[in-house]
Amino acid sequence: MVRVTAVDGGSLAERHGMRPGDMLVSINNNGIRDVLDYRFYLAERSVAVRFLRDGEEHTVIINKGEYDDIGLEFEFPLMDKERSCANKCIFCFIEQNPKGMRDTIYYKDDDSRLSFIHGNYITLTNMKPEDIHRIVRMKFSPVNISVHTTNPELRVRMMKNKNAGRVLSYLKILKEGGIQMCGQIVLCRGVNDGAELVRTLTDLEEYFPEMSSVSVVPAGLTKFREGLCPLSDFTKEEAGTVIDIVDRIAEAHKADTGSRMFFVADEMYLKAGREIPPAEYYEGYPQLENGVGLLRSFSDEFGMAAEDIDLLRADFRAPRHVSVATGVAAYPMISSFAARLMALVPGLTVDVYRIINNFYGESITVSGLLTGKDLAEQLTGKELGEALYLPENCILPEERLFLCGMSVDELSARLGVPVLTSPCDGYAFACAMLGVTE
Repeated sequence: MVRVTAVDGGSLAERHGMRPGDMLVSINNNGIRDVLDYRFYLAERSVAVRFLRDGEEHTVIINKGEYDDIGLEFEFPLMDKERSCANKCIFCFIEQNPKGMRDTIYYKDDDSRLSFIHGNYITLTNMKPEDIHRIVRMKFSPVNISVHTTNPELRVRMMKNKNAGRVLSYLKILKEGGIQMCGQIVLCRGVNDGAELVRTLTDLEEYFPEMSSVSVVPAGLTKFREGLCPLSDFTKEEAGTVIDIVDRIAEAHKADTGSRMFFVADEMYLKAGREIPPAEYYEGYPQLENGVGLLRSFSDEFGMAAEDIDLLRADFRAPRHVSVATGVAAYPMISSFAARLMALVPGLTVDVYRIINNFYGESITVSGLLTGKDLAEQLTGKELGEALYLPENCILPEERLFLCGMSVDELSARLGVPVLTSPCDGYAFACAMLGVTE
Protein backbone atom coordinates (compact mmCIF):
# COMPACT_ATOMS: atom_id res chain seq x y z
CA MET A 1 0.00 0.00 0.00
CA VAL A 2 1.09 3.57 -0.66
CA ARG A 3 -0.24 6.80 0.84
CA VAL A 4 -1.88 9.40 -1.41
CA THR A 5 -0.47 12.82 -0.50
CA ALA A 6 -2.48 14.94 -2.97
CA VAL A 7 -5.32 14.63 -5.45
CA ASP A 8 -5.26 16.94 -8.48
CA GLY A 9 -8.19 19.33 -8.64
CA GLY A 10 -10.75 18.33 -11.25
CA SER A 11 -9.05 14.95 -11.81
CA LEU A 12 -10.81 11.64 -12.26
CA ALA A 13 -9.70 10.57 -8.80
CA GLU A 14 -11.16 13.69 -7.18
CA ARG A 15 -14.43 13.28 -9.06
CA HIS A 16 -14.65 9.74 -7.71
CA GLY A 17 -14.18 10.89 -4.14
CA MET A 18 -10.55 10.08 -3.45
CA ARG A 19 -8.73 12.31 -0.95
CA PRO A 20 -5.23 12.98 0.38
CA GLY A 21 -4.42 10.46 3.11
CA ASP A 22 -6.13 7.54 1.38
CA MET A 23 -4.03 4.38 1.21
CA LEU A 24 -3.92 2.96 -2.32
CA VAL A 25 -4.23 -0.84 -2.07
CA SER A 26 -4.76 -2.19 -5.57
CA ILE A 27 -5.79 -1.47 -9.15
CA ASN A 28 -7.92 -4.14 -10.81
CA ASN A 29 -7.04 -6.44 -7.89
CA ASN A 30 -3.29 -6.04 -8.49
CA GLY A 31 -1.34 -4.92 -5.42
CA ILE A 32 0.60 -1.64 -5.76
CA ARG A 33 4.16 -1.56 -4.43
CA ASP A 34 5.70 1.25 -6.45
CA VAL A 35 5.46 3.43 -9.55
CA LEU A 36 6.04 0.51 -11.94
CA ASP A 37 3.00 -1.35 -10.64
CA TYR A 38 0.98 1.86 -10.61
CA ARG A 39 1.74 2.83 -14.20
CA PHE A 40 1.42 -0.69 -15.55
CA TYR A 41 -1.94 -1.54 -13.98
CA LEU A 42 -3.35 1.94 -14.59
CA ALA A 43 -2.96 1.54 -18.36
CA GLU A 44 -6.49 0.24 -18.86
CA ARG A 45 -9.72 1.89 -20.01
CA SER A 46 -11.54 0.83 -16.86
CA VAL A 47 -9.82 0.52 -13.49
CA ALA A 48 -11.16 -0.64 -10.15
CA VAL A 49 -9.21 1.41 -7.60
CA ARG A 50 -9.26 -0.01 -4.07
CA PHE A 51 -8.14 2.13 -1.14
CA LEU A 52 -8.37 2.39 2.63
CA ARG A 53 -9.67 5.42 4.52
CA ASP A 54 -9.74 5.40 8.33
CA GLY A 55 -9.43 1.62 8.25
CA GLU A 56 -12.43 1.21 5.95
CA GLU A 57 -12.02 -0.24 2.47
CA HIS A 58 -13.49 1.52 -0.59
CA THR A 59 -13.50 0.69 -4.29
CA VAL A 60 -14.27 3.10 -7.15
CA ILE A 61 -14.59 2.21 -10.83
CA ILE A 62 -12.96 4.80 -13.11
CA ASN A 63 -13.49 4.78 -16.87
CA LYS A 64 -10.87 6.71 -18.82
CA GLY A 65 -8.56 6.78 -21.80
CA GLU A 66 -6.22 3.79 -21.90
CA TYR A 67 -3.08 5.69 -20.83
CA ASP A 68 -4.72 8.59 -18.99
CA ASP A 69 -3.62 9.41 -15.45
CA ILE A 70 -6.24 9.69 -12.72
CA GLY A 71 -4.59 12.49 -10.72
CA LEU A 72 -3.08 10.90 -7.64
CA GLU A 73 0.18 12.16 -6.13
CA PHE A 74 2.44 10.36 -3.68
CA GLU A 75 5.15 11.22 -1.17
CA PHE A 76 7.93 9.82 -3.34
CA PRO A 77 8.11 9.94 -7.16
CA LEU A 78 8.78 6.20 -7.11
CA MET A 79 5.97 5.65 -4.57
CA ASP A 80 8.76 3.99 -2.59
CA LYS A 81 12.18 5.08 -1.36
CA GLU A 82 15.01 5.05 -3.88
CA ARG A 83 17.52 2.21 -3.83
CA SER A 84 20.99 3.55 -3.17
CA CYS A 85 24.03 2.21 -4.97
CA ALA A 86 25.78 -0.77 -3.37
CA ASN A 87 28.90 -0.40 -5.51
CA LYS A 88 32.22 1.30 -4.80
CA CYS A 89 33.25 1.88 -8.40
CA ILE A 90 36.88 2.88 -8.81
CA PHE A 91 35.85 5.81 -11.04
CA CYS A 92 32.76 6.96 -9.11
CA PHE A 93 32.47 10.73 -9.44
CA ILE A 94 30.48 11.09 -6.23
CA GLU A 95 33.38 9.59 -4.28
CA GLN A 96 35.55 12.37 -5.73
CA ASN A 97 33.65 15.27 -4.16
CA PRO A 98 35.29 17.27 -1.38
CA LYS A 99 34.03 17.02 2.18
CA GLY A 100 31.56 19.50 3.60
CA MET A 101 29.11 19.67 0.69
CA ARG A 102 25.33 19.13 0.88
CA ASP A 103 24.25 15.60 1.85
CA THR A 104 22.41 15.15 -1.47
CA ILE A 105 25.70 15.49 -3.36
CA TYR A 106 26.95 12.26 -1.79
CA TYR A 107 23.82 10.19 -2.48
CA LYS A 108 24.35 7.48 -5.12
CA ASP A 109 21.27 5.97 -6.72
CA ASP A 110 21.16 2.71 -8.64
CA ASP A 111 17.43 2.25 -9.02
CA SER A 112 16.01 0.59 -12.12
CA ARG A 113 12.78 2.54 -11.77
CA LEU A 114 14.69 5.80 -12.26
CA SER A 115 15.99 4.38 -15.51
CA PHE A 116 12.44 4.35 -16.89
CA ILE A 117 11.41 7.71 -15.40
CA HIS A 118 14.53 9.86 -15.83
CA GLY A 119 16.85 7.82 -18.04
CA ASN A 120 19.36 7.12 -15.25
CA TYR A 121 21.97 4.47 -15.90
CA ILE A 122 21.96 1.46 -13.59
CA THR A 123 24.47 -1.32 -12.95
CA LEU A 124 21.94 -4.14 -12.29
CA THR A 125 23.73 -5.11 -9.05
CA ASN A 126 20.73 -4.04 -6.94
CA MET A 127 18.41 -6.31 -8.88
CA LYS A 128 17.27 -9.87 -8.29
CA PRO A 129 16.08 -12.28 -11.01
CA GLU A 130 12.46 -11.57 -10.06
CA ASP A 131 13.07 -7.85 -10.66
CA ILE A 132 14.35 -8.57 -14.16
CA HIS A 133 11.44 -10.88 -14.96
CA ARG A 134 9.06 -8.20 -13.69
CA ILE A 135 10.55 -5.72 -16.19
CA VAL A 136 10.09 -8.27 -18.97
CA ARG A 137 6.53 -9.05 -17.92
CA MET A 138 5.59 -5.38 -17.77
CA LYS A 139 7.51 -4.56 -20.98
CA PHE A 140 9.19 -1.50 -19.49
CA SER A 141 11.72 -0.04 -21.93
CA PRO A 142 14.31 1.20 -22.35
CA VAL A 143 16.64 0.14 -19.57
CA ASN A 144 19.85 2.17 -19.48
CA ILE A 145 22.72 -0.01 -18.28
CA SER A 146 26.23 0.90 -17.11
CA VAL A 147 28.13 -2.09 -18.43
CA HIS A 148 31.78 -0.90 -18.23
CA THR A 149 33.10 -4.38 -19.03
CA THR A 150 31.76 -7.82 -19.92
CA ASN A 151 34.66 -9.52 -18.16
CA PRO A 152 32.93 -10.77 -14.97
CA GLU A 153 36.08 -10.76 -12.83
CA LEU A 154 37.13 -7.31 -14.01
CA ARG A 155 33.63 -5.94 -13.44
CA VAL A 156 33.77 -7.17 -9.84
CA ARG A 157 37.13 -5.42 -9.35
CA MET A 158 36.00 -2.20 -11.01
CA MET A 159 32.75 -1.97 -9.07
CA LYS A 160 33.92 -3.63 -5.85
CA ASN A 161 30.72 -5.66 -5.70
CA LYS A 162 30.78 -9.45 -5.66
CA ASN A 163 27.54 -9.56 -7.67
CA ALA A 164 28.78 -7.30 -10.48
CA GLY A 165 29.90 -10.16 -12.73
CA ARG A 166 26.98 -12.48 -12.02
CA VAL A 167 24.32 -9.94 -13.02
CA LEU A 168 25.70 -9.69 -16.55
CA SER A 169 23.49 -12.73 -17.19
CA TYR A 170 20.50 -10.40 -16.92
CA LEU A 171 21.40 -8.89 -20.29
CA LYS A 172 20.40 -12.12 -22.02
CA ILE A 173 17.07 -12.25 -20.15
CA LEU A 174 16.28 -8.65 -21.13
CA LYS A 175 17.20 -9.32 -24.76
CA GLU A 176 15.09 -12.48 -24.95
CA GLY A 177 12.23 -10.55 -23.36
CA GLY A 178 12.40 -7.92 -26.10
CA ILE A 179 13.41 -5.13 -23.70
CA GLN A 180 15.17 -2.21 -25.36
CA MET A 181 18.50 -1.29 -23.77
CA CYS A 182 21.09 1.46 -24.02
CA GLY A 183 24.61 0.75 -22.80
CA GLN A 184 27.38 2.82 -21.29
CA ILE A 185 31.08 2.11 -20.79
CA VAL A 186 32.98 4.41 -18.47
CA LEU A 187 36.53 3.90 -19.66
CA CYS A 188 39.44 3.87 -17.21
CA ARG A 189 42.98 4.14 -18.51
CA GLY A 190 44.86 0.88 -18.08
CA VAL A 191 41.83 -0.93 -16.63
CA ASN A 192 39.04 -1.63 -19.13
CA ASP A 193 40.58 -0.13 -22.25
CA GLY A 194 42.71 -1.84 -24.92
CA ALA A 195 42.03 -5.57 -25.25
CA GLU A 196 39.36 -5.43 -22.55
CA LEU A 197 37.48 -2.76 -24.52
CA VAL A 198 37.65 -4.91 -27.64
CA ARG A 199 36.24 -7.83 -25.64
CA THR A 200 33.41 -5.74 -24.20
CA LEU A 201 32.35 -4.24 -27.53
CA THR A 202 32.50 -7.61 -29.27
CA ASP A 203 30.48 -9.27 -26.50
CA LEU A 204 27.82 -6.54 -26.55
CA GLU A 205 27.20 -7.05 -30.26
CA GLU A 206 25.35 -10.20 -29.23
CA TYR A 207 22.61 -8.09 -27.65
CA PHE A 208 21.87 -6.00 -30.76
CA PRO A 209 19.28 -4.83 -31.75
CA GLU A 210 17.66 -4.84 -28.30
CA MET A 211 20.76 -3.04 -27.04
CA SER A 212 20.63 -0.44 -29.75
CA SER A 213 23.49 1.85 -28.76
CA VAL A 214 26.50 1.94 -26.45
CA SER A 215 28.53 4.99 -25.47
CA VAL A 216 32.21 4.96 -24.52
CA VAL A 217 32.92 7.79 -22.08
CA PRO A 218 36.21 8.62 -20.33
CA ALA A 219 36.10 8.57 -16.53
CA GLY A 220 35.92 12.03 -14.99
CA LEU A 221 38.78 12.46 -12.53
CA THR A 222 38.75 15.28 -9.98
CA LYS A 223 41.62 16.39 -7.73
CA PHE A 224 39.91 14.78 -4.73
CA ARG A 225 41.15 11.22 -5.25
CA GLU A 226 43.27 10.73 -2.14
CA GLY A 227 42.83 7.18 -0.89
CA LEU A 228 41.00 6.11 -4.06
CA CYS A 229 42.16 3.80 -6.83
CA PRO A 230 45.02 5.52 -8.71
CA LEU A 231 43.66 6.52 -12.13
CA SER A 232 45.01 8.96 -14.70
CA ASP A 233 43.71 10.72 -17.80
CA PHE A 234 44.15 9.38 -21.31
CA THR A 235 46.94 11.00 -23.29
CA LYS A 236 46.26 12.49 -26.70
CA GLU A 237 47.64 9.38 -28.43
CA GLU A 238 45.72 6.99 -26.14
CA ALA A 239 42.46 8.86 -26.75
CA GLY A 240 43.05 8.47 -30.47
CA THR A 241 43.62 4.74 -30.00
CA VAL A 242 40.31 4.40 -28.16
CA ILE A 243 38.50 6.14 -31.02
CA ASP A 244 40.20 3.87 -33.55
CA ILE A 245 39.23 0.70 -31.64
CA VAL A 246 35.60 1.75 -31.33
CA ASP A 247 35.38 2.92 -34.94
CA ARG A 248 36.86 -0.32 -36.28
CA ILE A 249 34.32 -2.48 -34.46
CA ALA A 250 31.45 -0.04 -35.08
CA GLU A 251 32.08 0.15 -38.82
CA ALA A 252 32.21 -3.64 -39.10
CA HIS A 253 28.98 -3.87 -37.12
CA LYS A 254 27.36 -1.28 -39.39
CA ALA A 255 28.39 -3.24 -42.47
CA ASP A 256 26.58 -6.28 -41.05
CA THR A 257 23.51 -4.63 -39.48
CA GLY A 258 23.16 -1.10 -40.84
CA SER A 259 23.91 0.49 -37.46
CA ARG A 260 27.16 1.54 -35.78
CA MET A 261 25.85 0.65 -32.31
CA PHE A 262 29.03 2.02 -30.64
CA PHE A 263 29.82 5.71 -30.17
CA VAL A 264 32.61 7.66 -28.46
CA ALA A 265 31.93 10.71 -26.29
CA ASP A 266 32.91 14.14 -27.61
CA GLU A 267 35.36 14.54 -24.73
CA MET A 268 37.54 11.77 -26.15
CA TYR A 269 37.71 13.53 -29.53
CA LEU A 270 38.79 16.74 -27.79
CA LYS A 271 41.47 14.84 -25.86
CA ALA A 272 42.70 13.31 -29.12
CA GLY A 273 42.63 16.63 -30.94
CA ARG A 274 40.39 15.16 -33.61
CA GLU A 275 37.48 16.71 -35.44
CA ILE A 276 34.00 15.83 -34.21
CA PRO A 277 32.31 13.49 -36.74
CA PRO A 278 29.44 14.68 -38.97
CA ALA A 279 25.80 14.31 -37.97
CA GLU A 280 25.31 11.09 -39.98
CA TYR A 281 27.85 9.33 -37.76
CA TYR A 282 25.55 9.66 -34.75
CA GLU A 283 22.49 7.98 -36.30
CA GLY A 284 19.92 10.26 -34.67
CA TYR A 285 21.98 10.98 -31.52
CA PRO A 286 20.78 8.12 -29.28
CA GLN A 287 23.47 8.90 -26.68
CA LEU A 288 23.25 12.69 -26.59
CA GLU A 289 22.72 12.76 -22.80
CA ASN A 290 26.10 11.03 -22.42
CA GLY A 291 27.87 13.79 -24.31
CA VAL A 292 27.98 11.79 -27.55
CA GLY A 293 27.51 14.13 -30.51
CA LEU A 294 26.52 17.09 -28.35
CA LEU A 295 29.06 19.40 -29.99
CA ARG A 296 28.05 18.31 -33.50
CA SER A 297 24.37 18.75 -32.72
CA PHE A 298 25.02 22.18 -31.18
CA SER A 299 27.09 23.24 -34.18
CA ASP A 300 24.48 22.14 -36.72
CA GLU A 301 21.70 23.84 -34.74
CA PHE A 302 23.71 27.05 -34.65
CA GLY A 303 24.17 26.73 -38.39
CA MET A 304 20.39 26.65 -38.83
CA ALA A 305 20.12 29.82 -36.74
CA ALA A 306 22.71 31.49 -38.96
CA GLU A 307 20.63 30.56 -42.01
CA ASP A 308 17.60 32.16 -40.33
CA ILE A 309 19.51 35.25 -39.30
CA ASP A 310 17.37 37.66 -41.36
CA LEU A 311 14.29 36.36 -39.59
CA LEU A 312 15.93 36.53 -36.16
CA ARG A 313 17.34 40.01 -36.77
CA ALA A 314 13.83 41.34 -37.25
CA ASP A 315 13.24 41.12 -33.48
CA PHE A 316 16.75 42.16 -32.44
CA ARG A 317 17.11 45.44 -30.57
CA ALA A 318 20.56 47.07 -30.81
CA PRO A 319 22.76 47.76 -29.03
CA ARG A 320 22.97 44.56 -26.98
CA HIS A 321 25.95 43.47 -24.88
CA VAL A 322 25.93 40.10 -23.10
CA SER A 323 28.49 37.60 -21.85
CA VAL A 324 28.86 33.82 -21.83
CA ALA A 325 30.85 31.62 -19.47
CA THR A 326 31.77 28.10 -20.52
CA GLY A 327 34.16 25.27 -19.73
CA VAL A 328 37.57 24.81 -21.28
CA ALA A 329 36.39 22.07 -23.65
CA ALA A 330 33.60 24.07 -25.29
CA TYR A 331 35.36 27.46 -25.21
CA PRO A 332 36.83 27.37 -28.75
CA MET A 333 33.46 26.45 -30.30
CA ILE A 334 31.43 28.97 -28.28
CA SER A 335 33.97 31.71 -29.05
CA SER A 336 33.80 31.02 -32.78
CA PHE A 337 30.00 31.05 -32.76
CA ALA A 338 29.91 34.32 -30.82
CA ALA A 339 32.30 35.90 -33.32
CA ARG A 340 30.21 34.66 -36.25
CA LEU A 341 27.03 35.99 -34.67
CA MET A 342 28.55 39.43 -34.05
CA ALA A 343 29.70 39.57 -37.68
CA LEU A 344 26.15 38.81 -38.83
CA VAL A 345 24.38 41.20 -36.46
CA PRO A 346 25.73 44.75 -36.12
CA GLY A 347 25.14 46.18 -32.65
CA LEU A 348 25.62 42.84 -30.86
CA THR A 349 28.55 42.30 -28.49
CA VAL A 350 29.16 38.89 -26.90
CA ASP A 351 32.08 38.38 -24.52
CA VAL A 352 32.98 34.71 -23.98
CA TYR A 353 34.91 33.65 -20.89
CA ARG A 354 36.75 30.38 -20.41
CA ILE A 355 36.33 29.09 -16.85
CA ILE A 356 39.05 26.84 -15.47
CA ASN A 357 37.66 24.27 -13.05
CA ASN A 358 39.74 24.98 -9.96
CA PHE A 359 37.03 23.49 -7.74
CA TYR A 360 37.29 19.93 -9.09
CA GLY A 361 40.65 20.26 -10.82
CA GLU A 362 41.83 21.46 -14.21
CA SER A 363 41.39 18.01 -15.78
CA ILE A 364 37.61 18.58 -15.54
CA THR A 365 36.88 20.64 -18.65
CA VAL A 366 33.17 20.08 -19.33
CA SER A 367 30.71 22.94 -18.83
CA GLY A 368 28.25 20.80 -16.87
CA LEU A 369 30.61 20.72 -13.87
CA LEU A 370 31.23 24.46 -13.59
CA THR A 371 30.69 25.79 -10.08
CA GLY A 372 29.45 29.10 -8.76
CA LYS A 373 32.66 29.45 -6.76
CA ASP A 374 34.87 29.32 -9.87
CA LEU A 375 32.50 31.55 -11.82
CA ALA A 376 32.48 34.19 -9.08
CA GLU A 377 36.26 34.15 -8.65
CA GLN A 378 37.10 34.28 -12.35
CA LEU A 379 34.42 36.70 -13.52
CA THR A 380 34.57 39.33 -10.79
CA GLY A 381 35.70 42.59 -12.35
CA LYS A 382 35.11 41.37 -15.89
CA GLU A 383 32.94 43.21 -18.42
CA LEU A 384 29.73 41.15 -18.42
CA GLY A 385 27.28 43.43 -20.20
CA GLU A 386 23.58 43.37 -19.38
CA ALA A 387 23.43 39.63 -18.59
CA LEU A 388 25.64 36.59 -18.08
CA TYR A 389 24.59 33.36 -19.79
CA LEU A 390 25.57 29.91 -18.54
CA PRO A 391 24.88 26.42 -19.93
CA GLU A 392 21.78 25.15 -18.16
CA ASN A 393 23.36 21.78 -17.33
CA CYS A 394 25.71 23.33 -14.74
CA ILE A 395 22.77 24.23 -12.50
CA LEU A 396 20.58 21.87 -10.48
CA PRO A 397 17.18 22.92 -11.89
CA GLU A 398 14.89 22.36 -8.93
CA GLU A 399 17.14 24.02 -6.36
CA ARG A 400 18.74 26.57 -8.70
CA LEU A 401 22.10 25.68 -7.17
CA PHE A 402 25.56 24.96 -8.50
CA LEU A 403 27.31 21.78 -7.38
CA CYS A 404 29.38 23.80 -4.91
CA GLY A 405 26.18 24.89 -3.14
CA MET A 406 26.14 28.50 -4.32
CA SER A 407 22.77 29.67 -5.65
CA VAL A 408 22.21 31.39 -8.97
CA ASP A 409 20.85 34.42 -7.12
CA GLU A 410 23.99 34.60 -4.97
CA LEU A 411 26.22 34.53 -8.04
CA SER A 412 24.10 37.21 -9.67
CA ALA A 413 24.43 39.44 -6.59
CA ARG A 414 28.20 38.95 -6.44
CA LEU A 415 28.68 39.77 -10.12
CA GLY A 416 26.09 42.53 -10.28
CA VAL A 417 24.30 41.21 -13.39
CA PRO A 418 21.39 38.85 -14.05
CA VAL A 419 22.60 35.28 -14.47
CA LEU A 420 20.59 33.40 -17.08
CA THR A 421 20.84 29.95 -18.59
CA SER A 422 20.83 28.77 -22.17
CA PRO A 423 19.86 25.24 -23.30
CA CYS A 424 22.53 23.01 -24.83
CA ASP A 425 21.06 23.78 -28.22
CA GLY A 426 22.82 25.86 -30.85
CA TYR A 427 19.67 27.53 -32.18
CA ALA A 428 18.50 28.46 -28.69
CA PHE A 429 21.99 29.77 -27.91
CA ALA A 430 21.88 32.13 -30.89
CA CYS A 431 18.42 33.34 -29.89
CA ALA A 432 19.56 33.95 -26.30
CA MET A 433 22.52 36.02 -27.46
CA LEU A 434 20.20 38.10 -29.63
CA GLY A 435 17.56 38.40 -26.93
CA VAL A 436 14.84 37.04 -29.21
CA THR A 437 12.46 34.09 -29.00
CA GLU A 438 12.77 31.11 -31.31
